[in-house]
Order: sequence, then structure tokens, then C-alpha cells
Amino acid sequence: MLERLDAELSETDSQGRPSMFDKVALVAVVGNEDGAHHVTAQLYQGLGDVGFTIPAQGVTYWVGEAMQGTDFQDLAETPEATAGTTATAARNAVHLAAALKASPYPAG
Repeated sequence: MLERLDAELSETDSQGRPSMFDKVALVAVVGNEDGAHHVTAQLYQGLGDVGFTIPAQGVTYWVGEAMQGTDFQDLAETPEATAGTTATAARNAVHLAAALKASPYPAG
């Protein structure tokens, strides 16, 4: 995903700002906790470099039991903690997007 977004680094909007300014991004990760935090950090950096804004608690991830073979897609239902975290991330993203729409980043 980030490799495809590299093409946006040279794109600008009608005001000369990076094309991803005023856009909000979230991160969703499936893996173990240490891996999820590492991947989140890497993605936040890449998304920020391209111009996205990340909301508070703008990540959700599912941590399965260590050394087990259960995939998220095979769960009968979404774990409550994951559903709650996802809902918070979504609410914060919507709030941030509305704030950026009302008051966009200034042009250079």
C-alpha cells in the first residue's frame, strides 16, 4: 500500500499542497502484539510522510493466542476488545475528518 502511495509524493492539489493533505488514515493489523505495534509505527511514518493525518488511537489490531493457528477470518465473532477499539478508531477518524474539512491545512 505504501509503495503505491509513493506516487502521491509529487502530486499536489489546486492550492499546491500535497494531495493527501486533509485526508485521514487508520491502520488495521492482524498479528501478535509486538508485531502490531511495530507495523503501526512503520505505517504511521509512511502515511504521515505522504500527507495523511492520523487520529488519536487510529489503529486497531487483533492479537490471537501465541503459537496458535487461528486466523481472524476464522473467528465466529469479532472479539469485544477488538470491536471496541475499532469503533473508537472509527469515531476518532470521523471527528478528525470533520475538523479538517471545517479547517483545512493552510496552503504553502
